Amino acid sequence: MERENSTMIIEVIAYTLSDALIAARNGADRLEVITAPAEGGLTPSLGLVQSILDQVDIDIRVMIRPHSRSFVYSKEDIEVMERDIANLRSLGVSGLVTGALTPQGDVDTSALERLLAAANDLPITFHRAIDEAADLEQAIYTLGQYSQITHILTSGGRPSVLEATDIIEQLTPVAKQQGITLLPGAGLHIDALESFLRQTSVQEFHIGSASRQNGSIMNPIDVDKLSAIRRIADQFSH
Repeated sequence: MERENSTMIIEVIAYTLSDALIAARNGADRLEVITAPAEGGLTPSLGLVQSILDQVDIDIRVMIRPHSRSFVYSKEDIEVMERDIANLRSLGVSGLVTGALTPQGDVDTSALERLLAAANDLPITFHRAIDEAADLEQAIYTLGQYSQITHILTSGGRPSVLEATDIIEQLTPVAKQQGITLLPGAGLHIDALESFLRQTSVQEFHIGSASRQNGSIMNPIDVDKLSAIRRIADQFSH
């Protein structure tokens, strides 16, 4: 399970069973389980999720994203997502990662409410769809209406979260007021991690490429890199 609240929480992307096993043994507190990392993450197979659940005993949140065309979903897309959620709930996942926007760039509350209902009481991370929202802060207020949404994964609306340190710093207390944990991710790397954590005062962060061989999301997790990330994170734990 997750470490105590006083410990910096690391969420690591996993899209293979070996990713999950290595991450869990080397400092990850939570996994975001996906497939198609080159497309930003799509809904993974039930076989992968079941295999991870069988062998890994940490918080496992699973991506619900049917395609990478956009974050604007049709009625048919939502029906597929609801079915995926039902299947994953039956496996016993810790939570889900999803999101939906209107064509105007607002949170699609009608789509979101259907997904939350399908998830029943599972905690939800609203993913980087928020980085394409017309107004990040307004999107956080909208998401604050839903107690099921525990986290928002964001790069602060920039290609790399390292370009949005000031934005993360501003939005973290806004999210906290709404009962939501802001989860910065995308573009974090080891060299900048310590200064980023110090400046933003976040309690959790999300790691993808930074924990992998040659810094590529398409490569396996590098044990030394992930261990180094854990050591940096532990400097901020008390």
